[in-house]
Amino acid sequence: MAKPAWSIEGPHFINCNCDYGCPCQFNALPKDGYCRAVVAFRIDEGYFGDVSLNGLAAFNLYSWPGPIHKGGGTMQSVIDERASDAQRKALASVMQGEGAEPGTVMLGIYRAMCPTVQPPLFKRIAFEFDLDGRRAKLSVPGVIETTVEPIKNPVTGADHRARIDLPMGKEFNLAEVASGTTSGKSGAIDLQFAKSHAHLVKNRLTSTGPMR
Repeated sequence: MAKPAWSIEGPHFINCNCDYGCPCQFNALPKDGYCRAVVAFRIDEGYFGDVSLNGLAAFNLYSWPGPIHKGGGTMQSVIDERASDAQRKALASVMQGEGAEPGTVMLGIYRAMCPTVQPPLFKRIAFEFDLDGRRAKLSVPGVIETTVEPIKNPVTGADHRARIDLPMGKEFNLAEVASGTTSGKSGAIDLQFAKSHAHLVKNRLTSTGPMR
């Protein structure tokens, strides 16, 4: 098998405006008729061609006026300010799924559904992640604040655990489901949701799809 054009390995999470479970994961329509989301990565090991991406972070902001598959979306990447010029270009390419075969990986699929791409931002990114605890935080002052925590049982208040298993997934094969709250705005993208769907993953995502 040929070496993938790019690879990013480490933790990532998504927080979107839908209810827990996210209808997209089951080929259903978004609950509000539209989709807004943040997708954040910490790259423990990664590359784009011969450019190392080790130790960097990046995330995408997305906004679609309807279901993702109907397109018309807007996206923007926010990239770790510590990245060199070569790494910035490489990460901008990865976050748009460049070099991937159509339909093989989530980043490329989402980019294809976003005719509007706002210029990337280069910022200091604070990223925290605890897969077992189902907790995460993302902070870029003036751009976004996201907190992910366990879903709570509404009767007992105890932590509730659920997972999504997608053997043919384009982003992951197994994810922990959680509750997310996001407040962020950048250009035309406005993300404001509380206690909505989030999932946490630790895997390797490549230009050929998630490694199983």
